[in-house]
Amino acid sequence: MANRSVFASQRGRFAPQTDIRNAAGAAAYDLAPAHKLAQLAMTGTFGGGYYTDAQTQVRELIELANTVSPDFLARTAIHARDKGHMKDTPALLLAVLSGRDPVLFARAFPKVVTSGRVLRTFVQIMRSGQTGRKSLGSRPKAMIQDWLNKASDAQLLAASVGNDPSLADVIRMVHPHPGSAQREAFYAWLIDRPADVSALPALVQDLLAFRSGVSKQVPAVPLQLLGSLTLSPEQWGEVALMASWQTLRQGLNMLTRNGAFARPEVVAHVSAVLRDRERIKAAKALPYQLLATLQALDTAVPPALRDALHDAMECAVDNVPRLEGRVVVCPDVSGSMLSPVTGYRGSATTAVRCIDVAALVAAALKRSNPAALILPFEVRVRDIALEPRDTILTNARRLAELGGGATDCAAPLAWLNARHETADLVVFVSDNQSWGNAQAKGLPSGMMQEWTKLKVRNPAARLVCIDIQPYGTAQAAERDDVLNIGGFSDAAFKQMGAFASGQMEASHWVGQIMAQPV
Repeated sequence: MANRSVFASQRGRFAPQTDIRNAAGAAAYDLAPAHKLAQLAMTGTFGGGYYTDAQTQVRELIELANTVSPDFLARTAIHARDKGHMKDTPALLLAVLSGRDPVLFARAFPKVVTSGRVLRTFVQIMRSGQTGRKSLGSRPKAMIQDWLNKASDAQLLAASVGNDPSLADVIRMVHPHPGSAQREAFYAWLIDRPADVSALPALVQDLLAFRSGVSKQVPAVPLQLLGSLTLSPEQWGEVALMASWQTLRQGLNMLTRNGAFARPEVVAHVSAVLRDRERIKAAKALPYQLLATLQALDTAVPPALRDALHDAMECAVDNVPRLEGRVVVCPDVSGSMLSPVTGYRGSATTAVRCIDVAALVAAALKRSNPAALILPFEVRVRDIALEPRDTILTNARRLAELGGGATDCAAPLAWLNARHETADLVVFVSDNQSWGNAQAKGLPSGMMQEWTKLKVRNPAARLVCIDIQPYGTAQAAERDDVLNIGGFSDAAFKQMGAFASGQMEASHWVGQIMAQPV
């Protein structure tokens, strides 16, 4: 009689075979070029990761951008900027698009270049020659000129902060044609040429008057333009009263050092701004940004402001869906997840790690779905009990403290199967570089083998894998009950909710991007 263990009957769907090796050297599933491009665009930050370096990310993105259709390339660039709130990768995709389809490039440009920061990044990428050309070309130059001429005075002044290239460099390169005497004077001032001060915008005149000591009124300009000046604590308090939500979030330590919060009314105002729902929404606040702020917050910052940031975090995850049925959330807490979520970037390296983001997603889902089962894992499931009513940051911190060990993405599913647990939706948050208990290439991954077993008991179950690193492989093969998405913005929550409720079917993530208007 034949070996029963080899020829045992299988119920349910067959698990697909792996066809590539991941960055850790273990068997995995390759993604289609369009899906891989989207995943890299939503997670790539051009910082060295645990398994790869920045230059490899750039090379892979450019290769993929030249593989997919120009139409999908344009939509991905817009999606990464608008929904993923990314800056560098959309600018790179736009630079590739400029050489592939000038008409689509012109339509996508204003939807991708929404700030001076992205404009300068686009010019930097074009000048590097990595996308195939070192000169801007007539169409890109015309689009940059148009952006400069249509930008508000405040936008141009904000864009003047930063170098390599500076805004002055960009203006000298494209020679925009000013439509008014005021804009002509403004361009001259920005490139350090003689300018008629009386013709400059009022905002610039206010800055010059303050710098020269003629005026004591602090102008409403970016903090970076005031950093080199000597301001009194009262004046720094005025800066705090005028600052935007993002400026306050990023500048709390600096404002504290300079005595901005000496007056109770300033603390009260800033607290109200930081927890204001409309301002949080307008600022497109990302939960991981708030986490970074809280992790870096100086102990001298007034407690009321720390409390306001906690409230802001609760607001920032308001769109986390409430899901039907039994929900299981599996944050990866393995060793590779201890790397910075935006990669190693020298002195600019963030303190927020991949594990912090995974923990944050799990804690946010626990808040919206109190009955959700949380299964943190490395090569095994780690025991932890979370209280849904605790703050999101408290639960996230407890999960992140579990970090370390190898990675086996099959472990949580094996845990569920061993206990004959039910599940309607299983959510993984990982870098997907599973190598513990790895299967040979050509066999189904351990994760898909366990998922196949779970589906026998739970035929309607769905699996969502949120990938937060730009490696381009998966442990769960794409099919109608599996959604692989990339990124660490609120877009992942929305897509998860749509998939769980049956609104996002076979087309999955690529279909969502194709629905993005150009």
